Amino acid sequence: MRAPEIPSGRSDTSGQFLVAHPKMPANIFAHSVIYVVSHNEGGAMGLIVNRLAGAGPLGKLLEAFGLHSKEQREIKLFLGGPVGVGQGFVLHSDDYAGASTRVLKKGLSLSTGPDILDALAQGRGPRQVRMLFGYAGWSPGQLDGEIARGDWLLAPADTALIFSDQPDAVWEQALKHAGLPL
Repeated sequence: MRAPEIPSGRSDTSGQFLVAHPKMPANIFAHSVIYVVSHNEGGAMGLIVNRLAGAGPLGKLLEAFGLHSKEQREIKLFLGGPVGVGQGFVLHSDDYAGASTRVLKKGLSLSTGPDILDALAQGRGPRQVRMLFGYAGWSPGQLDGEIARGDWLLAPADTALIFSDQPDAVWEQALKHAGLPL
């Protein structure tokens, strides 16, 4: 699980939700909610938190990475975005910190290394987990242009929505947070 270099600088949208405008054309981003990990002069990087890709026993997923675990709770896998779909990310509660962990905000951290998979296999992982593959990336100025064009609404990030058991309802809830109820 090698992640792209994540810029450490923060600007206006870092730590917020991008909520797809209801009139966004049908594409991978339609009805999506993206947690913006970083947005600065070098571009932006975020993770779609409501695009369910599949689900299954956590132990089976960990076996794919060569880890043995009896952990059988169901884990949902999400498409974090169309870039680098071979790269894994774990958004999680801040009750776990490993070598690859970056605290994003109170109650929310991001881990990108094998240490979190090992912790999950050993039953020492975080309480709340959102496993994602791929990410959304923007070149310098691109996201600013999309926001100015009205493609995205900004909303405060809400960990309850990030870890929601009902990903299909997250977009409508995020629209309300953005001040645009359906």
